[in-house]
Amino acid sequence: MTANEGKGKTVVVGLSGGVDSAVAALLLKRRGWNVVGLFMKNWEDDDDDEYCSSRQDLIDVMSVADTIGIDVEVVNFAQEYRQRVFSIFLEEYRAGRTPNPDVLCNSEIKFKAFLDHALQMGAERIATGHYAGVRESNAGDGRFQLLKAEDGAKDQSYFLHRLDQRQLSKTLFPLAGLYKRDVRGMAGEAGLHVALKKDSTGICFIGERPFKEFLMRYLPPEKGEIRGLDDDRLLGEHDGLAYHTLGQRKGLRIGGVKDGKGSATGDHEAWFAARKDMTRNILYVVQGHDHPALFSDDLAAGQLSWISGEAPRAHWVYGAKTRYRQADAPCAIESIDADACRIRFAAPQWAVTPGQSVAVYESRVCLGGGVIL
Repeated sequence: MTANEGKGKTVVVGLSGGVDSAVAALLLKRRGWNVVGLFMKNWEDDDDDEYCSSRQDLIDVMSVADTIGIDVEVVNFAQEYRQRVFSIFLEEYRAGRTPNPDVLCNSEIKFKAFLDHALQMGAERIATGHYAGVRESNAGDGRFQLLKAEDGAKDQSYFLHRLDQRQLSKTLFPLAGLYKRDVRGMAGEAGLHVALKKDSTGICFIGERPFKEFLMRYLPPEKGEIRGLDDDRLLGEHDGLAYHTLGQRKGLRIGGVKDGKGSATGDHEAWFAARKDMTRNILYVVQGHDHPALFSDDLAAGQLSWISGEAPRAHWVYGAKTRYRQADAPCAIESIDADACRIRFAAPQWAVTPGQSVAVYESRVCLGGGVIL
């Protein structure tokens, strides 16, 4: 990239109040772009400082913009977020699945509502502080590819796998070739006060909060039994299947259950959620991280989204992630059509969870993916 690559062009950068988006804006300004910052407010139900940091984030955004020398617009997408992301989020939990709101938030808000708004402002491109890359295909077909970031520990392509050609063609990822430590260093050298700000975690735009208590506000408790998968023993009671996910260890509240011979199971291997019976409202658990019931040789996925616009070929070797920060698992797509595909892994995968996303890769290129069924 050159110092004058953006001369005469406008890019709208999504500023979150964090160091990554701040440095993304800084780099584009240095490369000659006319940079406009945009701060998105997408959650209003309990916008307080205890869990939702939007007030402080906006203060940080304005400080960054002042230091860099760019204008900022504040836009409210709360209605779009509730309709396109949060309503689906609740539907999935109500059905006993575990959705990934960050994936939907990216495709529907950050790269749809935000992109449409930026284009209406007259921008040629949008940019974010995501750790991912985008490039035109080497095939010369005018298509764009989503790439893994150089910093493998921060790569966020998994969360972006539902982006389409229109979205990628209009997007810049200035941090694609940078490591997090370098981003913080650049921010410090530029005098950006967010250089050492803690990374945000939690639900997209909702923030860090006690998750079960948050979910209970929208999905009332529905108590049921917790039983051992191996022997059907009654081990305890849950407050609702919606509040549990496969592979879950903490929060089961059965650590001191006796094993039937008077011995406390708390002294043995930990319990893990392994299966949900939605009809009978039973949560089945197993003991031990490596229990066979926690592993899957394959998965089915629906709601498929392929970045190129075409499905990858079946019976070919790919890599797949069924959760963020997971190493690519060698796999093959056994069958695929417009509605669903089946992926078989070379080695069994732990806690493959319905509702979560699977992203498929060919080397550094993210091909797309779907929702695990």
